[in-house]
Amino acid sequence: MQTNNPDATQDSSNKQAQNTGRWKLLAVVAVCAFPIIASYFTYYIIKPTGRNNYGALIDPRLHPIPEAQLQVTELDGKASPLAQFKGKWVLLQTGPSDCQEACKKQLFDMQQLRLMQGKERERLERVWLVTDAQPLDTLVMREFDGTSMLRVNSDALKAWLPVEPGGKTSDHFYLIDPLGNLMMRFPKDADPNKIKKDIAKLLKASAIG
Repeated sequence: MQTNNPDATQDSSNKQAQNTGRWKLLAVVAVCAFPIIASYFTYYIIKPTGRNNYGALIDPRLHPIPEAQLQVTELDGKASPLAQFKGKWVLLQTGPSDCQEACKKQLFDMQQLRLMQGKERERLERVWLVTDAQPLDTLVMREFDGTSMLRVNSDALKAWLPVEPGGKTSDHFYLIDPLGNLMMRFPKDADPNKIKKDIAKLLKASAIG
């Protein structure tokens, strides 16, 4: 006569519950990641004839954000990792605290690029990564209020951000997607109107951020 083993039955139930939990977790991850993956696929793979990107695409697998090495902080030294911006598109510039005309123009252009997105502007964050420990000009801070001004390890920054041949990181704007991937670099002395078009297309194609 065969008898049931309560322990075996319980183990089987536990395994089934664990498997069900794993599948549910994978389904949630897939649902969250699908919109951004689909937008990339639609925009960059299934391209209508004649569509061109102004910004240069970056393979995020080759340039993952090195949070630990960057040592990103607020101006007062409090840790402030770039991961805080996940869920938003991030327009990024870099440079020393001595913000001269080229730097101010970049800050102004970032400010205007956000405004030019109209009702979508809340989806776009502006970040200036300051590459030294010197104080910032208070007039610059006031004029460009709303830009996140953060300090960063300059050596780690140079190792992370790709540049044009013979260029430097402060020459460029960079774009980070809502999943925290570095995905686009704009050329030196970039045309704000052309940057605007790239950003507008991405915001339209993306269901998140």
